[in-house]
Amino acid sequence: MTEDVNDDVKTGGDSRDEEAVSRFVERFAAQLTDAGMQRMAARVFARLLASDGGAMTSAELGEALRISPAAVSGAVSYLSQVNMVSREREPGSRRDRYVLHNELWYETFTRRDQILTLWEKTLRDGAAGLGPDTPAGARVAETAAFFEFMQTELLDLMDRWRTHRATLNLP
Repeated sequence: MTEDVNDDVKTGGDSRDEEAVSRFVERFAAQLTDAGMQRMAARVFARLLASDGGAMTSAELGEALRISPAAVSGAVSYLSQVNMVSREREPGSRRDRYVLHNELWYETFTRRDQILTLWEKTLRDGAAGLGPDTPAGARVAETAAFFEFMQTELLDLMDRWRTHRATLNLP
C-alpha cells in the first residue's frame, strides 16, 4: 500500500491544515536555501519532513510540490548524495519511495565532523607550508584551531543530544 499525499490529511483523527503545511514547507525550504541547500532539494526535503510517514514516491512529491518528475529526480539525487534521504523499493512494485534517514539531524552533523577533520588537516598542512611566522600562515593556523575546537564541541554536543533525546519519549 502506498502513502498518498492525501494520507497526510488525517493525523490521529484531527484534520491537517494543508495550507499551513504548504506554508511550513515553503518557509523551511526557503531557510534551507538561504543556508546553502539547492532550492528544489530543500523543498523536497521539507515536504518529506512534513509527511507523517517520512517517505513519499516521486509522483507524490511532484503532486504535493507541483513540480516535474525531473525536478524531483534532481532533488532526490542531491539529497541522496548528502545522505539526507535514501531510496527504497515499494514491496511488490517498481516504484521507489524516498525516505528520510532515522536520526536525520544527528547523522547529518556527525558527517560534518568528518568534514571538519579533513579541513583541519588540510589547514594545518597549509599553515606549515605558508610558515607559522607569516600573516597568512598565522591566519590559516587560527582557522585550523577553530575547526579543531568546533569538532570537539560538536562531538560533546552530539553526546549531550543523545542523553537529552532519551528523556523526550520520542519514537
